[in-house]
Amino acid sequence: MTNPEVAIFMLCLFIFLVLLGFPIAFTLLAMGVAFGYYAYYKGGIETLADVFDNNIFYLLNQNTYSVMENDTLVAVPLFLFMGYVVERANIVNRLFFSLQMAARNLPGSMAIAALITCAVFSTASGIVGAVVTLMGLLAFPAMANANYDKSFASGVICAGGTLGILIPPSIMLIVYAAIAELSPLRLYAAAVFPGLMLAGLYIVYVITRVLINPSLAPKPKLEDIPPTAKIYMDLLVSFVPLTLLIALVLGSILGGLATPAEAAAMGAMGGLVLAAIYRSLNWRMLKESVFLTAKATAMVCWLFVGSWTFASVFSYLGGHDLIAAWVLGMELEPWQFLVMAQLIIFFLGWPLEWSEILIIFVPIFLPMLDVFGINPYFFAMLVALNLQTSFLTPPMAMSAYYLKGVLRSQIELMQIFRGIMPYLAIVIFSMALMYRFPGIALWLPDYLFGAYQP
Repeated sequence: MTNPEVAIFMLCLFIFLVLLGFPIAFTLLAMGVAFGYYAYYKGGIETLADVFDNNIFYLLNQNTYSVMENDTLVAVPLFLFMGYVVERANIVNRLFFSLQMAARNLPGSMAIAALITCAVFSTASGIVGAVVTLMGLLAFPAMANANYDKSFASGVICAGGTLGILIPPSIMLIVYAAIAELSPLRLYAAAVFPGLMLAGLYIVYVITRVLINPSLAPKPKLEDIPPTAKIYMDLLVSFVPLTLLIALVLGSILGGLATPAEAAAMGAMGGLVLAAIYRSLNWRMLKESVFLTAKATAMVCWLFVGSWTFASVFSYLGGHDLIAAWVLGMELEPWQFLVMAQLIIFFLGWPLEWSEILIIFVPIFLPMLDVFGINPYFFAMLVALNLQTSFLTPPMAMSAYYLKGVLRSQIELMQIFRGIMPYLAIVIFSMALMYRFPGIALWLPDYLFGAYQP
């Protein structure tokens, strides 16, 4: 039955329950079944069998099966496994310290090394929590011992850790491709320059800030600097193999040589090879990596099942049509629609994470893109940049809580919030820059695959 008022109540209740701390995936699932039972109710329950004679159970079963057979989502556990193997092979430790020494002559060398390490590692793992946690344990104590400002250091780690959901091969882009029915290859190509641009702007900010206020990041002491030959040997040993693996994975996808799932499988195998080379491959490490991969993959799958069930019921009740009619009734210009959509996603980033925003709310805007004549890949990149803010916007900045969770009494939460605010402004500036110059996102996919045809 069509009942838009119930759909809006359903949406508001979901946000309220999430703010109370209920698990998101199972909240979506429970609300989808409960409101779906009402939406598909046939009436006339006389026997126990009549209780289960409701289309919501068929919908739930079909959504579960769709997630299981989705070829695009096969890449998710493989990329996760690659990231966990790399994390436990101590490659990231070597990478950070070698980059730190190689960048010793630049202002804020440790911060720059932390940003580059975050970008490389988050690209390999795609898990913001894992990157921020590991770098919080690895880079923050090193910067604190070098008398870096704690707020400044925490902002670097929190912002750098979020880059993995943007720079390909990104799990978030795989999820977006599955939701919007877009080519993951074009999405990866579209994300290359925006991701590099954002990482580059972060580094420029760090250098500029330290030049203005050198006390934020003192230079390393001469006695702490090893010989130049050792620095570059360590860099060669740690940086080259990992970046080569990522380049091979991404290059095989963009070159059309492999699907994302096939490339992810190659990346997972490459991660095992690197772990073996670094003599870190053992049964305990392998068991932990498999367990964490299964745990994270199960969370993603249940999130998909719950979200698709919730979204299907929401649409059946008329929620999508009501919102679409409201937006189209405003008679907005394309740029006004883009601003409004991005503002809504920005504010949703306060209580929600990127996965819920993508699966529940982004599909509301997707059917309107043709009406406003907006390239869906350009819109996807605006959303991808915007979703960085879901980890950086207080009071629910998850990257800040990840970092606080591992540092505990070493830093106050408000210090972390102060440190991440400049990076939030940089993300918004990046979005404005990409809107002004759409080629930042669209040139590479158009060059590799031809101009987009709706």
